[in-house]
Amino acid sequence: MTRTTRILDDPEEAAAVIRSGGLVAFPTETVYGLGADALNPDAVAAVFAAKGRPGDNPLIVHVAEVSGVSLVCDAIPASASALLAAFSPGPLTVVVPRSDRVSPAVSAGLDTVGVRIPGHPVAQALLRAAGCPVAAPSANRSGRPSATTWEAVLADLDGRVDAVLKGERPQVGIESTVVDCTGVVPAVLRAGSVTLEQLRRVVPETLARGEQTAASPGTRHPHYAPRARVRMVQSPSPRDTAAYIGWTRPAAGYKLEAPVSGLEEYAHALYDFFRQCDRAGVAEIDCEWPSSSGIGRALQDRLRRAAAASVA
Repeated sequence: MTRTTRILDDPEEAAAVIRSGGLVAFPTETVYGLGADALNPDAVAAVFAAKGRPGDNPLIVHVAEVSGVSLVCDAIPASASALLAAFSPGPLTVVVPRSDRVSPAVSAGLDTVGVRIPGHPVAQALLRAAGCPVAAPSANRSGRPSATTWEAVLADLDGRVDAVLKGERPQVGIESTVVDCTGVVPAVLRAGSVTLEQLRRVVPETLARGEQTAASPGTRHPHYAPRARVRMVQSPSPRDTAAYIGWTRPAAGYKLEAPVSGLEEYAHALYDFFRQCDRAGVAEIDCEWPSSSGIGRALQDRLRRAAAASVA
């Protein structure tokens, strides 16, 4: 069904759309999310349809504060409570047992649900005004780079969603860290800007990704890929049909360049640069391989997945 997509500045107006069963894209500190009432099965189904998202790929539910987690989980694990207290509001998702109040479609039929408390002021205002838990994957067509501007949302989803709520650009630029808190000890399912080292300062037993096998939102299917072929490189090798992102300054010769000064700037710029390359008709994108420190693990994950999807 084609929808008339409105561009909004008022979180109250956007919240009314969500309460009525509509779809609203909104900024968070990670990337833009595509929100719907998590307690409304029809609205949740519309999210999957708008994105072209496979039905076996769970959604993350967003709430305004820690007390809101009880709307989607009847018994919050102690590890989830500790991690939320330490890192929320912020770019952390905890996977907890799903309440029957939440549509099973949100969790792709699983008995668990990912939930987070975003720190972006516009997201906070929207969630408080909506008064319901909001299921929100990234606001892009499935498989494409996540959107970090409202214009990128519109490029992918115009006519597919009811509204795009404008706001300050996401500060982080890549998706949240996801931690499964349903087992004996927490386990990282998806790397993000909240690092394993930070998590272990709160819960020392936290397992690294790869030390467990549970499914996570955002990891079951190809993601993050531009149309260009993504190549991971140790040093730039300029070609006039290619683009480059990294901190090593290349000699002249790339069609597009995105010089960055560190890992945080790299993460902030990555998806927008992918989209710039698509608009410019770039054939290949050389991405300087980041170190594994800090947010580097998350960048490595996104680059690997983009490279795999772009050559599939």
